[in-house]
Amino acid sequence: MANTYTQIFYHIVFSTKDRRPAISENRREDLLRYVWGIHNNLDCHLYRVNAVEDHMHILTSLHPDVALSKYINAVKTGSSGWIRKNGVFSNWPGWPVGYGGFTLSIREKDAVIEYIKRQQEHHRQETFIDEYKRLLAEAGIQFDEKYLL
Repeated sequence: MANTYTQIFYHIVFSTKDRRPAISENRREDLLRYVWGIHNNLDCHLYRVNAVEDHMHILTSLHPDVALSKYINAVKTGSSGWIRKNGVFSNWPGWPVGYGGFTLSIREKDAVIEYIKRQQEHHRQETFIDEYKRLLAEAGIQFDEKYLL
């Protein structure tokens, strides 16, 4: 796409199905590398990806031809298929349908990179559900609690 310029950063968050703690530390890096490969195949820019036992955070900017929903589908379908095919996580439940997608400015980018980088430390203080509610509230997104629990 000649002469197309965008600067849209997405902080994306999604949990494992039923928030089951299935992403084990011993193979987590393999999953993160696989997600990085999906980004490359979509010609998107990955700034940071990290996961803990029950969810994943991604900071990315998408190629102008890639819709957010197409991107999420590619990441979830591709990674889940890879996990199942290779037996990466023994109790893998899959990813649920939903996700949180938050845009941010260039001024926020470095802070979000550091936030994603420190997820293991962060979740010693805050549960995923509390974190997700906070992110939704900070973004001004109204939500129904029954879809979060």
